[in-house]
Formats: sequence, C-alpha cells, structure tokens
Amino acid sequence: MQIGFEAKRVFHNKTGLGNYSRDLIRIVSDYFPENNYFLYNPKKSKETLFIPNENNVFEKNPRTAFYKKCYNLWRQRGVVADLEKDQIRLFHGLSGELPSGLQSKGIKSIVTIHDLIFIRYPHLYSFFDRKIHYLKFKKATRNADLILAISEQTKLDTIQFLGVDPSKIKVIYQGCNAVFKTYFSDDSKKEVAEKYQLPEKFVLNVGTIEERKNALTIVKAIKNLDVSLVLIGKETKYTAQIHNYIKIHNLEGRVHFLKNVSAEELAIIYQLASVFVYPSIFEGFGIPIIEALFSKTPVITNKNGVFPEAGGPSSLYIEPFDVDDLEQKINQVLTDATLSKNMREKGFEFAQKFNDELIAQQIISCYKELSK
Repeated sequence: MQIGFEAKRVFHNKTGLGNYSRDLIRIVSDYFPENNYFLYNPKKSKETLFIPNENNVFEKNPRTAFYKKCYNLWRQRGVVADLEKDQIRLFHGLSGELPSGLQSKGIKSIVTIHDLIFIRYPHLYSFFDRKIHYLKFKKATRNADLILAISEQTKLDTIQFLGVDPSKIKVIYQGCNAVFKTYFSDDSKKEVAEKYQLPEKFVLNVGTIEERKNALTIVKAIKNLDVSLVLIGKETKYTAQIHNYIKIHNLEGRVHFLKNVSAEELAIIYQLASVFVYPSIFEGFGIPIIEALFSKTPVITNKNGVFPEAGGPSSLYIEPFDVDDLEQKINQVLTDATLSKNMREKGFEFAQKFNDELIAQQIISCYKELSK
C-alpha cells in the first residue's frame, strides 16, 4: 500500500499530537515494512524531531514556489495534487484534519480525533480557536471514510458533540515511545538523579503546567506529607498560582520544576519516582499514565472520564480537586509496600494492551479494509 499522512505535527510538535503521530508512523513502518508511508509536511522544521528512513518512510514538502510560501493553503487543498502524483489511494489525517478534495480524486481517508476538550471546557480556549477547531473537526469527521478515536471517551464525545454515526468510528488506543519500556541501569539512574538533584522519594507529574492539568492540587496534597514533588512540563500563566502557593506555605525546597528533559532522562525519572500523580480534569487519553505504567510506577489519577481506561484496575482514583483524598492515597502508596508492589506489577501487566505490535495490527487492518 501507498499511504499518505498529514504530518505537520510529526515534524513540528514536541508533545501530545506530535508524539502520537511519530509513534504511529514508527510502529506501522516497523511492523509492516512492505508498505510505503509518505509524510506530507508543509514546511521544513527548525529542529529534528523525526528522521524518515527513506526506505519505506518518506518526507514530502510543497513542490511549487507558490505552495512553499502559502504552505497552509497547501495543507488544506494543494496537497491533494501531490497525493495524486505519488499515487496515494489512502490518506490519514493524524490530528483531526483532512484536506479538501480527497473524495473527488477517489482517495480514501481516515482521521484521528484525540479529544473535544474545546467543547467540554470552552473557557480554556479563545472564541476564535473554538470556532476554528469546531469547523475543522466537523468537516473532517463528515468527509472521512473512517474515524479513529483514541479512547471510548473520545468516541462518545465525537458522537455527542459532532453528531457522528457510531458505526463510522473505531477506537484504537495509542501507545508510547519505546524508551519508556526500556530498563535502565542503576548507574544511569544515579547520573540522572544527580544531574537534576532529585530527592530520594518523590511524587512525579508530567505534562504542560496549565489549569486543565491541575498540578496545584498535587502541591496542596503533599503539603503535610514527607515527600517532594517533581513537575516536568512547559510552564504557562497558571504556573504562577503554583509558585504563589509554594511561597505562602514555604514549600520552595520540596517542589522541583524541570525543563528540557530528554526522552531517555524522562523515562529514567519515571522509574525513579515513588508514585505518578495525574489529576488532570479531562484528556482525550492521557499518555503519561501509560508511560508510568510501562515504567512500573504506581499511578493515581482522576476517577472520571477516560482515565480509568488508561489507568486500569490497579491504579488509584480520586475526584480531581479532592486534596484530602489525594493526600491520603499518596500516603498509602508511600507507606504500604505491598500495595505499591501490586500496583507496579499489575499496572505493567495492564499496559500490555497498549503495546506496539497490537496497535500496529489494528491500524493496518483499518488501512487494508479501506483499500479493498
């Protein structure tokens, strides 16, 4: 098969959508090398996030001077002519978008929907962004031959908010980078612990430090516990609330903010953590939970929405703003060795449903079905 991908985020996005896109390309090209995978990137990236192998994975950029300058127009419409030239019969929009004109050229299409947070929590987005997202997703789900939802929660939201026929949606979970499934030596762990001056015992949270991720609740929960907190992620205006709380309650030495952590270092930090806490208000899936489970780190997360799908039966669950319950559950994991051991072992076992080979088989099965 000759398969095309809307690949802007493969080359330009370091976090969620970019990670999903890169992982999907990596696993399908590894497990099904007989196909050719064409990544349509509107412009060259300033830093290297992904390197096509040029064996069965190829980067494609605008070919004309006009579209090199008007690359957003190329993404929305002009790319279809290039798909024809490359004999692409199946196109996958990896992040909620599809170009116009695919149907008229007989090109089948799949679109992945990650979440509809902009509808559930409109106050987190500007009016303009909400309108753009809605129109983009509505168009893509209407025109696509098949919709992939990354969770049952996202499938339900797509049906409810976009009026999509359930029979048109297939749920395929996403996995995580292979580095989080790697065992690291004690020497490697010691090196990273010393580099970032990590405490011997700490709670970990990973993700953009923004209102929706709700990291302030973790800071409040550890206030009376004998444990530190490590926050890894891009800071936003919301972070000022956390810094203010830290200052008022004299927690400066116990809350650590880390930036520019490499993927390997992050994987090691997961393995060093005593417990991973993820009280996010809402997610399409929650990849950091999977990363923690593969790292054999106990997980505490939100009891609502998608989180039990990702965390499984052995993680602990809370209402996202219940500070007292979170404090109690963190303390349980830190003081109950049997509980902690069970969460590590059972969580790792549950995570196998998100392994690369299974996901690759599910994705390729969809491609083959549409290519008939």
